[in-house]
Amino acid sequence: MIIKESAENYLETILVLKNKKGNVRSIDVAHELMVSKPSVSVAMKNFREEGYITVDADGSLSLTEKGLKIAERVYERHQVITEALMAIGVDEITAKEDACKIEHDISNATFEKLKAFIKNK
Repeated sequence: MIIKESAENYLETILVLKNKKGNVRSIDVAHELMVSKPSVSVAMKNFREEGYITVDADGSLSLTEKGLKIAERVYERHQVITEALMAIGVDEITAKEDACKIEHDISNATFEKLKAFIKNK
């Protein structure tokens, strides 16, 4: 399954906001990612058509099993990479920013090795 970095960011953001707030709307995603509401609306329409999200009558966004799988994968990568960077002395803010960039490009093999290393540190 290949999905663009921006789409991964949207899905991860929906997951994080859902965990924080319980209810997520497009405007919440726009604010969190600092993008325009129309951009989010287009993305959500595409995600709905592709089966990554559902939108309730009140505008609440929910990840489908397909969307949740991607969001959880990206979020796990973000957390592990952040922890690894902080373990080598990178400050938390920089580690989180860099993890957001790395999480999309790191190979599965390298990520699994990094995850095992962090788990055993």
